[in-house]
Amino acid sequence: MTTTPPTRPFLTASWRYLAMLNYEIDPAVLQTRLPAGLAVDTWQGRAFISLVGFLFLDARLLGLPMPWHRNFEEVNLRCYVRRSDLGDNAPRGVAFIKEIVPRPAIAWTARAVYGEPYVAMPMQHQIEYAAAAPASVEFGWRFRGRWQRLGVRPWGAAQPMTPGSEAEFIAEHYWGYASRRGQTIEYQVEHPPWRVWQVSESWLECDVARLYGPEFATFLADPPSSAFLAEGSAVMVRQGRRLR
Repeated sequence: MTTTPPTRPFLTASWRYLAMLNYEIDPAVLQTRLPAGLAVDTWQGRAFISLVGFLFLDARLLGLPMPWHRNFEEVNLRCYVRRSDLGDNAPRGVAFIKEIVPRPAIAWTARAVYGEPYVAMPMQHQIEYAAAAPASVEFGWRFRGRWQRLGVRPWGAAQPMTPGSEAEFIAEHYWGYASRRGQTIEYQVEHPPWRVWQVSESWLECDVARLYGPEFATFLADPPSSAFLAEGSAVMVRQGRRLR
C-alpha cells in the first residue's frame, strides 16, 4: 500500500447503476499505453479491459455543487494496473483509455486536473424497472453522427461480491492513475463495497476501431468474458499527486 497521507477531497458524487462489460485482452496491447511506473494487473493470469456505463449524480467540486453539471452519464473504457515500484504490496488500480461525458466543461476539468482522457459527446440513458428493481439499463453516446450503446438486462436480487471472484477484481479498485504532461498522477477513490446483479443479457454497439483504436476492435468484437450491473454508492475522489 502507499504510505503517504491522503490528500484532501476534490470531488464527491454518487455513482449509480454501473453496467460493466468485461473483456479479456492481451496485456501487451495495454502496456505501451499505460502511464509511466505502472504494470498491467491480472486476475488468475488474465488481463481485462472493461466498458463501463453509469450515472454520475450530485457531482460537487471541493464541496460546491456544479451548476448545470451535477447529473450526467459517463461511459469509459478502462484497464487494471498496479504500481511497479511497490511489487506485491501495490494496491489494485485502474487506468482509463477513454472516458465519455456529455458536458465539455466536465471533460476539460478532468483533463486539466488529472490528465484523464475525457471527451465530450451527446449522451443518453434508459433504465426500465420491474418491481422497483432495474430490469434493463442502457447508456448511449453519439459518435460521428451515429448513436452507439451498451447495456445489460439484470436478473434476481443484488448480492455482495464473492471475495476473490472476477467481479470483485473488476469492481473493487480504489486507486486511479493518469498521465499529465508526461508525469503519472495517482488519486484515491473511496466508496463502500458494491452489491451486483447478475445479467441475463448484455449488448454493445460501438465503432470500436475509430473510437478507441483498431488494436481493441478484435477483443471487443467477441462476447464479454463477464458482465454485471453494480448498484453503486456515494463516492469521494481525492486530489491527485505526482508519482516520483
